[in-house]
This record gives sequence, structure tokens and C-alpha cells, in this order.
Amino acid sequence: MNRFFAKTAALRPASFPAWAGWLAGYAAALLGSAALVYCWRVFYEFNRLGALPLTLCAWGAATLVYGAVFLAVRFVRGLPARAALCILVSGVLFCFANPPFQAPDEASHFLRSWSISQGYFDFDYARTYPQDVARLAEAFPGAWASAHTSVALGQDEAGNPKSYSSAGYALKMRGEGARVESVADSFEAYFDAGPKAPAPLHEPIVVMVLPFLPQALGIFIARLLGFGALGCLYGARLANLAVYAALCGAALRGCRRYQPVFLAVMLLPLSLFMAASASYDATLLGFYYLVASYYCRDEITDRDVYWFLFAFWMMNSAKPWLNLLWVALPLILPRSAWKSRLKKWQAAVAALGGALALTAFVEWYGGAFRYNYPAAAFDRMLGEAVVDQLGQLQFILGNLPRYLAVMLGTLYENLFFIGQLGTFGWLDLPVPLISLASPVLLVFAAALSVHEKSSLHGLPALGLGGLSVLYAAGAMTAMYITYTPVGMVRILGLQARYFLPAFLMLTVLLAALLSHVLQPRLAEDGRQAALRLGLWVSAGFAVLGAVLLFQHYFIGPVYLLPG
Repeated sequence: MNRFFAKTAALRPASFPAWAGWLAGYAAALLGSAALVYCWRVFYEFNRLGALPLTLCAWGAATLVYGAVFLAVRFVRGLPARAALCILVSGVLFCFANPPFQAPDEASHFLRSWSISQGYFDFDYARTYPQDVARLAEAFPGAWASAHTSVALGQDEAGNPKSYSSAGYALKMRGEGARVESVADSFEAYFDAGPKAPAPLHEPIVVMVLPFLPQALGIFIARLLGFGALGCLYGARLANLAVYAALCGAALRGCRRYQPVFLAVMLLPLSLFMAASASYDATLLGFYYLVASYYCRDEITDRDVYWFLFAFWMMNSAKPWLNLLWVALPLILPRSAWKSRLKKWQAAVAALGGALALTAFVEWYGGAFRYNYPAAAFDRMLGEAVVDQLGQLQFILGNLPRYLAVMLGTLYENLFFIGQLGTFGWLDLPVPLISLASPVLLVFAAALSVHEKSSLHGLPALGLGGLSVLYAAGAMTAMYITYTPVGMVRILGLQARYFLPAFLMLTVLLAALLSHVLQPRLAEDGRQAALRLGLWVSAGFAVLGAVLLFQHYFIGPVYLLPG
């Protein structure tokens, strides 16, 4: 492998001016984006915006991406800073490629953040939102893709009967014979609203504050700048994305092994889809990756322990109970890496005690400052039946073998969710290419990490593997208790995004296993080249994911259903 990277470096023409190379690359990027627009207009028959405006938008996106590459190569030094810049730029593409309220829980989280941005730190159902916010929620009432599948019968070019379905595409058909609507129609409904006032919009049933502070700040800044509800939504997304990029940079700064694996997971389209949304999962994922990076550090100092405690507490403030499992991380770290004055068990006790105290405070706060909500509003609903959470828990405890079969069957039916890393939103938008390529990217990142020093030894490896399995089982059990009827043979509501931390830890284990078995030897130059390759491949895949997301929602195929 050393020879390969050496030969690659030797192929670079030393006499070719650097500025000419960058200029040629920029011209190629503009040409490629124009060709993509041409394909959209030909293959998808997309002519709604006209050729020139769409081409200018594509050139703007290409300039943003190419400018970020230029800055990262010429001016930004160090992998963490470069990675944070790539995450930020790729995430900006996802921010605008994803229509409003298509990320899970985004509508309710945005509304809660709007209230916080106005200085309301209590929870009052009687409090309503400005008409602009209500109009935005009315224009984008829910998921666009498979949750609203429409089927119709039309004719092909020869006049023969042909059935049409909007499954997997961003199209709606409200009633038989109605006009086919696209995402663009929702934007038109928001911007061209008539004199009729929208229905009053009440505060959502989300009684938390801490997880929403970053996006509330983004909304506050957007409102100061004079933006309306739609601009504030993008402000919330960008604020979350900035925090996510900073947390990922911090994770990579301390990470000394398996950095290509972290890069691949951080830049997965599914990770960026959530990071560039107004859901608190954006910052939660960043904290997950920061905490997981402690397994890959050579030394754990007092400062590292304090940051771990902060990240652990923030994780539990957003998703309590399940994230208590991460308290095992200090206990499974190699003893040789522990340089803190705190003993490992003391750090674990501090993490657990602080998380339990914070959870108790959040639950008390949510009850003490909650007003005017109907009692039934806090029931978990599935159709018209209330999910019996206590009964479900009793069923699990009394039927553990059956519940184990339910978990395994659910994993098998969903291909262990590794094939759903290209499924976005509320399980509504599958992008097959991303689903197929995401596992390949993770394996490729593990292969790039085999030059790292192996840490697959005894307790740390078993502990990390056990934590991965327990975390995945805990996520499944939480959905079984809160969203699934008692005794059902499948777990409802699961999405691949819940398993991203587990995928990260399992891919680290795969890389450690390969390092332990193969034990390759790379010089420092080869190691740095492998890291750069991992960064650019992961970032390129992220950009591809954003383009495909935009293509699905905004481009086509609009012709799929008859008008």
C-alpha cells in the first residue's frame, strides 16, 4: 500500500500551475452541474423553473462545494478542521434539499424551539403561534412520500391502460380525480396564501428545553434579521448543523484510531439528513459520536473526563434511560489509556448520578410548568387505540423468550436495518442507491483503518461489542413499549437512524478486527493519504446523497401520475 500511495504522488505533474488546476476543476464542476440540470429536464421532463434559473441554482451549489474543497485543501490544516468544514458544507446542501417538516418530529421540535426563542420556558397548550408559522405548518402538513401513496389508472402513449403509483416519490393526490401535487405546490401555498387566516396552531406536546437551545438561538437570530417562518426553520436547521459539525470536529480531534470510520458515519447521508434538520436528534448524534470517540483515544485526561460527563448528561437530557447504557464506556476503556486523577468507577458514578438527577429534574420541570394540555394528549396513540406501556413491559418480563424472537424477527425482516441507511424521513423516502452504497462505504472506511494500531484486546473489545448490542436492543425495546400494541409479533416505528451509534461502534470493531488479523504496516505518509482518501470519499458520497434527495423531492418524476 505504501507503493500505491507513492506512485500516486509521483503521477502529479510538478510543472502544472496550481491555479490552473483549480480553475480547470471549477470549470469541470460547473459543466457537470449544467449536465445534471439537462438530464433533469430531459429525463424527468422538469421545466417548472426554466433552464436558466435551475442552472444558476446548480452552479451556486457547485460553487459552494468547490469553494469548500479549495478552502479545506489550501487553508485549513488538520483532519478535524477539514472534516468539520466538509460536514458543514455538505449539511448545508441537505438543509435546503430537504423540504420543511420532512425530518422525523421536525414540526413539533420547531414549534417548541420557536416558543423558547420568544423567551417562553414553560409549556402552555393555550398559547398559539403567529399566522406565518401556522401557514407554514398548514402548507407542509406531513410526509410527502410513501405515507401518502396515490394510485390511479391512466393511459400510455399508445392509448393502452396503464396504472400509476406515487409510492416512493414526492407526490400527493388528495382524493380520486384530484390534481397531482408536488412539493413546489406546498411552497406556492405558503408564499401565495390568500386572505383566509389559517387555523390556530397550539403548542406541541414536547415538554423539554435543553435539547432545543441551539435551534432556538438560530430562530432568534433569523427573526432578528427579519425572516419569516420558513427562514426561521432554515435558521434552526443551520444552527443545529453548526453544533453537529463542531461536536464531530471535537470527536475527531481526540480520536487517534479508526478516524476513517468516524468520518464515514458522520458524513453518512442519513446522519447529515438529521443533522441539518430542526430535530434535536441533530445535536444528539453529535454527542453520540463524541462519546464513542473516547474508545479510540490514546489517553483519557481530566479534561476528557469532564467533556465526557457533559456529553453524557446532554444525551440523557434528550433521550433519558436508554442512554444510561453509555455509562459503561469508562469501565471498558483500556486501563493503560486512563490518565485521569478520577478513577474509572468514580467517573461512571458521576456520569450515572448526574444523568439520573438531570432526568428527575427535567421530568419535574415538565410537569410543574405545563398548563392547559388535555389529559388524553399525553397518551401514546396508535390509530384509535392507546398503547398500554405498563402492560407491554409486563408482557416482556413475563415472556422473555418470545420477546427475543420478536426482536430477531424484526431485525431479520428489516435486513438488520443496514440496508435502510438510505431511507429518509418517517420511513417514507427510500433512495435505493444510498441504501446500497452506505454499507459499502462503512466497510471501505473499516478497510482504510486497518493501518491503525489494533485495540481489539479483551475487555475493551467485548465491552464495545456488548454496548453496541445492548444499545440496539434498548432502542428496539423502547419502541416496543411506547409504540407497539401489547404482544405484537413485530416492533413498530423503528428506523435506521436509531441504530447509527451502534453501526459506528460495530464498524470500529470490524476495523479493529481487521487490524488485529492483517496487521498492515503503513508509513506516516501512507497513513495520512488514507485519511485524506477517507475524508474525500465520504464527503463526495454525502454530496451525492444531497443531490439525490433534492432530485427526489423537487425534480421528479412529476409525470408519474396523470394530471
